[in-house]
Amino acid sequence: MKTYRVAVLGCRARGSSIAYGYHLHPRTEIVGLCDVVPELLNDLGDSLGIERRFTDLDKMVSQTRPDIVVVATGTEYHYGLARRVLEHGCNLDVEKPMCPFLSEADDLIQLAERNRCRIAVHHQGRTAPTFKAVKSALEKGEIGSIRFIEASGKGYYGGYGLMNIGTHLINALLGIAGRCKRVSAYAQTGNLPVTPKDVIRSAQGMGVIAGEKITALLEFETGITAVLLQHRFDKINSMAHGIQIMGSNGHIRWNIRRAWIMPEPHPDPGDLDCKWQPIDLGSYLPELPAIPPEAKRPVEEYAYVDEYVSALDEERDHTCSGDEGRHVLEVIMAIFEAATTGITVGLPQTKRTHPLLEFAGLPNIGDLPAVARPYLEWLVVEDRRISRKGKGGR
Repeated sequence: MKTYRVAVLGCRARGSSIAYGYHLHPRTEIVGLCDVVPELLNDLGDSLGIERRFTDLDKMVSQTRPDIVVVATGTEYHYGLARRVLEHGCNLDVEKPMCPFLSEADDLIQLAERNRCRIAVHHQGRTAPTFKAVKSALEKGEIGSIRFIEASGKGYYGGYGLMNIGTHLINALLGIAGRCKRVSAYAQTGNLPVTPKDVIRSAQGMGVIAGEKITALLEFETGITAVLLQHRFDKINSMAHGIQIMGSNGHIRWNIRRAWIMPEPHPDPGDLDCKWQPIDLGSYLPELPAIPPEAKRPVEEYAYVDEYVSALDEERDHTCSGDEGRHVLEVIMAIFEAATTGITVGLPQTKRTHPLLEFAGLPNIGDLPAVARPYLEWLVVEDRRISRKGKGGR
């Protein structure tokens, strides 16, 4: 049984969380860490006991000869760094979203095919024990046939939330309902329909966005429909984040850590016996070794790594493959296009340019003003632009 060699680029919060998943798995060995910030590099290296530390990606790959390279940097750097990884002939694990632009995702997939590499996009919710248990419950018909699905974000500014954790929701919807074939959407900023002036750069380097509040209707090849809500709240609420599946005989609610079932399609609010019950995760929970206290979401990260190990063993793509990651991005671009044109957008898209740049009449992102990268700093400036004077949405 092969042990896969792993190199990790990016030692901030997400890179550290991903690194612990690989560190815990018996079939993967971290052979190198890379970051341009010495404190981050050394903190993670000391915690994991990794001696080989680098500030240059190419040197790390050349000297450690990894099977998998993790790219867990800012989104705006994903494309260039992922391209270098694939040029080295390594398999790639890139943090979500895959890229901020659809054309970049196209190029990475073509390069991976030429160099016989595999791409996995880090949507760890899709391989989490909770998601597997939900899929099992659906396959067993525990809530009957699916009638409708609703997915909601945590309350971030809509366009930012769509590019950020909205990618997890879309990826999960694909896992439940199959490929998306058609999108319609509506977007508002300041309770008014978005205009070209509302096309702005995103916080956290996530490309071009528009809309404080986005409501999208997704139609899937299976005939299932879903509504995706990325609405800004006055205060972020993690309990709003997740998916609710309405079936002919009951409901299921899911987020990455928890899943519940209600065996009643139309519960009476006064019926105290009709309650949400936790779904038994049973055999889907992996047996982990001793978990270091610094590890974040070790169960979900371990399960994601376990799927990559199985995929490489079987010479197939990860469940969260590059193609799935690109399809997520394609759905997002269709949402932006539908919201700004007022038309229903069919998939796959023939145009691979960014619809918001076209809506704003701009050739590229460089024509938009620079913005603060941290979300809260960015939000203060955006509130000022739309005359909110820094209120709400924190």
